[in-house]
Amino acid sequence: MANIYSKKKPQPWEESCPKKETIQFLLNYSKALSVINYKGEKFEALLN
Repeated sequence: MANIYSKKKPQPWEESCPKKETIQFLLNYSKALSVINYKGEKFEALLN
């Protein structure tokens, strides 16, 4: 089967660009997340 080379394929980053709100949410979540190590155990605390 012949390939069509005249049509440009979208780049992977063009197809799945996250919204600014999503990026801001993830950044805020990562800033509020705290991991505490206590006697070999890991505890996650969300500081909101």
